[in-house]
Amino acid sequence: MLHKKHARFCALSALVFGGFLSTATQAAVVASVKPVGFIAAAIADGVTPVEILLPDGASEHDYALRPSDIKRIKSADLLVWVGPEMEAFLPKAAAQIPANKNLELADLNTIKPLLVKGSEEEEEHHEHAHHAGSDNHDEAHDHHHHGEYNMHLWMSPEIARQSAVAIHAKLLELMPQSRDKLDANLQHFEASLASADKSIGAQLAPVKDKGYFVFHDAYSYFEKHYGLSPRGHFTVNPEIQPGAQRLHQIRTELVEQKAECVFAEPQFRPAVIEAVARGTQVRQGTLDPLGTNISVARDSYVQFLQQLSGQYASCLKGA
Repeated sequence: MLHKKHARFCALSALVFGGFLSTATQAAVVASVKPVGFIAAAIADGVTPVEILLPDGASEHDYALRPSDIKRIKSADLLVWVGPEMEAFLPKAAAQIPANKNLELADLNTIKPLLVKGSEEEEEHHEHAHHAGSDNHDEAHDHHHHGEYNMHLWMSPEIARQSAVAIHAKLLELMPQSRDKLDANLQHFEASLASADKSIGAQLAPVKDKGYFVFHDAYSYFEKHYGLSPRGHFTVNPEIQPGAQRLHQIRTELVEQKAECVFAEPQFRPAVIEAVARGTQVRQGTLDPLGTNISVARDSYVQFLQQLSGQYASCLKGA
C-alpha cells in the first residue's frame, strides 16, 4: 500500500515539476544578440518574456549553439535575428521553425533599402588600415563586412524603428489578444526613440568633425546617422588583438590622420589600448557595440544608444 502511495506521489511530483520545467522553457521571444533583444523587449514588455541566445562575452562570429539553445529556439513564440551573414550559427536552427515564428531582419522589405554597403571612402580606409599586400585581405574584408552589407543593423535608429514595427506585426499575428498592450508598447518605443535621437544629435553635434579610429568596424550606421568623422578601423574581428608590428603601424596612422581618439571595446585588455596610444597625444575611449552592461528591459535600446553617444562624446570632447 505504502509502495503504491509512494509511486503515486512520485508520479504527481514528476507531473508538477515537469509542468514547471516546460513553462520555464517555452513562450518567449528569443533574440540572437543583446541589442536585437533590447528592441524586442520594448515591444514584448508585459506580453511575453525576451531571452538572448548569445551570452555576454561570446562572439557572434564563432558561436556554436548548445542543445539547450536549440530547445529554446524550437519552443519560442518568435525568433528575431539579423541574418546569416551576421549569425552564421543560426540558419540551420531557424529553418526548423515555422515561418511565422522566424523574423530575419535583414531580409525585410522595409529594412533592405536602409542597408549600408562599404562606401569608397570606407574601402580606402580599409585598405589603409590593413597590410596593403596581405594575402588574407579579401577574405578578411568579406568576413568583416559580413558579406555585401554591414550587418550591425541595431546601430541604426531608423532600422531599429523598422525592426520594432516588424516585431510588433509578428507578435500581433501570434497574440491578437494582446493588441492594446503591443500597440501601446510600439507607440512608447517610437516616441522615446524620437526624443533620444534628437538629444543625441545635439550631444554629438559639437564633435562631428573630430577624427578618431575604432578597432572594430561595427559603427557605420550610427556614425552616418549622426554625421561623425571616423578615420578608419584596425581589425576585422574584435577577438583578434594586434601584435607588436601592427601596434607600431596603428600608432603611425593615428599621428598621420591627426586622430583625437582611439576607441576600443570592453573585451580588450587595457594594455593593448595603452600600447596603441603610447607616444601619441591620442585619447583612449571604449565603445560597447553590444550593450553588455545593460539589462534587457522596455527602455534598454534607448539606453544603449545614449550610452554609445556618451562614450563618443566624452572622449572626443576630451572630458
